[in-house]
Parts: sequence; C-alpha cells; structure tokens
Amino acid sequence: MINKPLQLLKKTYSQQWKLRVGVGCAGLLFSACTIAEEINLNYAFFAPAQTFPAVQMERWATLLNERTDGQVSVNTFPGGTLLSASNMYDGVLNGVVDIGLSATSYEPGRFPLINLVGSITGIEVNSRVASQALFDLIGEFPAEETGLEGFKVITAFTSEPGYLHTQAPVTSLEQFEAQEIRVPGDSTAVVQALGGIPVGLTQSETGEALQAGIVSGYVGSRETLMDLQYARNVSYVTDYPLTNVVFVAVMNQQRWDSLPDNVKQEIDALGAEMASFAGGYLDEHIQESLAWAADKYDVEQLTLEDSEAQRWSDLLQPLNEDKLNDVASKGLPAFELYDRYLELINEYQ
Repeated sequence: MINKPLQLLKKTYSQQWKLRVGVGCAGLLFSACTIAEEINLNYAFFAPAQTFPAVQMERWATLLNERTDGQVSVNTFPGGTLLSASNMYDGVLNGVVDIGLSATSYEPGRFPLINLVGSITGIEVNSRVASQALFDLIGEFPAEETGLEGFKVITAFTSEPGYLHTQAPVTSLEQFEAQEIRVPGDSTAVVQALGGIPVGLTQSETGEALQAGIVSGYVGSRETLMDLQYARNVSYVTDYPLTNVVFVAVMNQQRWDSLPDNVKQEIDALGAEMASFAGGYLDEHIQESLAWAADKYDVEQLTLEDSEAQRWSDLLQPLNEDKLNDVASKGLPAFELYDRYLELINEYQ
C-alpha cells in the first residue's frame, strides 16, 4: 500500500513534468515560427566593380543584409560575368538573375520615354539632383509608359551629363569637325550635329579603341578618367553638358512577389536612398577624378566662350525638340515628362 504523501508527491511531480514539457515544446514551436526564412538574391551588372553603379550595387547589398538582420544575402556579379548590357533586362525577365542593373540607353527602342532624361542636352545638373528626379519620375509615370512593365524597380540614378573628352583640344565647332568620337547610344545625333563622327561602342570596348586610335575621344561622365583609366589616352575635357546615362535596377516580378513583407519594405525604403547615394557618390568622385587626371596625366578642362557655347546650343536645341516630338508621336507623354523633370530638378536644387 502506497502511503498518501508519496502518492501525492508523484502526482505533483508528474503534473510539473507535463507542464514543463508543454512549455518547452511550445517554446520550440514559437522559435521555429519566428526563425526568418533565409533569402539569397543574385544581382548582375555589366561594368567593372570600380565603376560608380557597381559601388552602388555593393552598398545596396550590404545595407539590405544589415537591415534584414542577415536574413537576405546578395551575391553581386559586376563586370558582365552573368549578363551583358545587351541582355540584362531580358535576363531578369527570364529569371537568369533576380536583379539586374543596366543603362537604358543600350536599348533605346525599349525605353523611349525614360531615355529622354538622358538624351536631352544642355541641362546643367549634377548627378545627385538628376538621380533623385529620375527616381521620382519612374514612380510617377505608369510602367506601361516607361517600358518597365513586368519589373519591380529597385532603384534608378543617372551619370552626370556627358562631356567631350579628346586627345586634341576642342573649344570650337571647327576643332570638333570630323573627329571620331565614342558615344553611348543616345549621343549619336548630338555628335553628328556638332560636326563629329559618332562611333557606337560599349564602355568595355572604349579603352582599347582610344589606345588603338580608332577613336580620338569619347562622350561620357568624367569619373571615367580615373575609374577606367581613360586619362592615359585623352588630354582635354570640354565643359559643355551633353547627354547623360540613365541606370535602372530591376527585379524579376515573380521573385519580388515571393518575398516576405518585411524584406519588401526594406527594399522599397532603399530605393530613393540609393538614388541619392549613387548621385552624391558620383559627384564627389568626379572631383577626385579630375584632380587625379590633372595631377597624373596633365588632363586640362576647357571652357567654351559664351558665344561659342551658344553656337553649340543653337545646333542641339532642334535635336531636343525632335526627340520630344518623336517620343510623343508614339503616344507617350514626352512633354509632360520633360516638364516634370525640370520641375523636380528645381525642387531638389
């Protein structure tokens, strides 16, 4: 016969054990439910890692990892190791990578409206202001009009206006005449109007073309003097703003839809922040590049006389009007976007 105190003790111990086991299991279940799903994203870009868009890409990857407490890891692939400029956006659509960053000017037929931000000449604006304005425009105009349907836009930014970099000094139209100049896609007509001979080359082809004498200069942002070592092959920069380059980073829409809400919130929050960062970084880096090029290779900046600058503007203004009319003829709000772009520039300046 079991005495009552011993029986009561066993019953009490049994109840406590069951309670502890129950609490322990519930705790394990709660912990399992709160462990965040680990996410890996692949992010591709066509240009080398030292270029400013790739610097932006690496910073975005780091910040997203930090702000999701390590939940999201981003594998970056600069330098065209996964996709080139010509197939970046299709590669994202087809799921080759989760995110791709490219210049929209490499596919002018695909992005006629948003490319106006890059192809209109004569606008005195730095990269930070232009980038902030561009990001806002993409948010304000429907994706069906900007050519970005089927994508989730991660961020967007621009270079500074392109400037003429040459081996011989150019301070007049006469000095520019018949020079063969490397151009991004939207600068072809600009160089032609000023009397030069445009040569369409990607950045990866430009260095060899300069070195081999295939071209005598290029139109581009001035950080390339240092980042891509073009200062070794050009000696002058003519201070007149031509076209710039629009960069848009996009995610595969299905991949975006699969992400948890907390990750989506962090990515959305980084959009405008990275547009401002990329532009600001470039503006500061350009000054560093110009100083470096002048010190190491004696690269000079040339200023046009006011009357000469007016001659250039008189030749280029009809091109601006033609571009706007051409895009408008496609049923797109070209003039509305251009006017809004100028408004945003004034606001951010």
